[in-house]
Amino acid sequence: MGPIRVHKKRKVDKKMEPSNIASGSSEEASADWFDALAKKIASNLNSSPSKGLDSFESMFNMSRKTFEYVCSLAREHMMVKTHCAFSNGKPMSLYDQVALALRRLSSGSSLITIGDSFGTHHSTVSQVTWRFVEAIERKGIQHIRWPSTENELMEIKSKFEQIRGLPNCCGAIDTTHIVMLLSTSEPRTDVWLDSKENHSMPLQAIVGPNMKFLDVFSGLPGMFSESSLIRYSSFYNKCQNGERLGKKERLSEEAELQEYIIGDSAYPLLPWLLTPYQGKELSQTKADFNKRLFATHIVAQRALARLKDVWKIINGVMWRPDKHKLPRIWTGGLQFS
Repeated sequence: MGPIRVHKKRKVDKKMEPSNIASGSSEEASADWFDALAKKIASNLNSSPSKGLDSFESMFNMSRKTFEYVCSLAREHMMVKTHCAFSNGKPMSLYDQVALALRRLSSGSSLITIGDSFGTHHSTVSQVTWRFVEAIERKGIQHIRWPSTENELMEIKSKFEQIRGLPNCCGAIDTTHIVMLLSTSEPRTDVWLDSKENHSMPLQAIVGPNMKFLDVFSGLPGMFSESSLIRYSSFYNKCQNGERLGKKERLSEEAELQEYIIGDSAYPLLPWLLTPYQGKELSQTKADFNKRLFATHIVAQRALARLKDVWKIINGVMWRPDKHKLPRIWTGGLQFS
């Protein structure tokens, strides 16, 4: 899978406003909706809402404002599909469906656990969650994109330089692995083994100084290391062809510096990808550069750590996931983490 395609931003019209995203139900759009949901879950779990589900943020890992925006993105796709209902036959509203999907993705709990807590069958949880993933992939992907204007790129460079003085830096690249438990009957499972002997799928990400995702690449087996993974990405091809990271900044009369991203020592040193100096006996200049690079590169590590914290379904071991669909599952977490 190449970097996720970017769609142009669409202006949100009145149909997308929070007051209209619950299928016209003023009860759903009010605070009463969440109170009723929290009580229902507590009742189904024979517990009290105070056990970690007493606030909007603790249940969905996002604010109510963000939740309403997510609903506006998902509305068109999710409300024209197959009818979904709770076990008692009551139809699910848009809010109900988005809440169920977000709870599944942000908690990482099983289909059965989520179904029991919401009062619906686990097959409904699976169906609603996948429709939500499709909706967010279609409507929200504009949140993951490379800067489209010179002003945007200049702002990124300026903020990176403010961290530890690296000029003309456009991004930080890092990779995390989504660990999977695969069936022993699957053919060629060995290709999914990574350097830690886990079956996994790597997710490569380039982030900005504010930990916003600028480019992602995934879909290949765990056997691919960072140095080989990057060469299969369209980002690599664009940089090699001069379509990206080609502008130079003059540092002095004698020196100029090309745009670049930074990575750790697992990545190859390229004209547009700077990595740390290797070796134990480094000069003071090289050691200082490494310190600057490490301090700046940490934004990529933090962004991926936050992604797994927000989208807990990919944190830990995923049980026999559909490897063709897996890269699409974390797109929502990339956008809202």
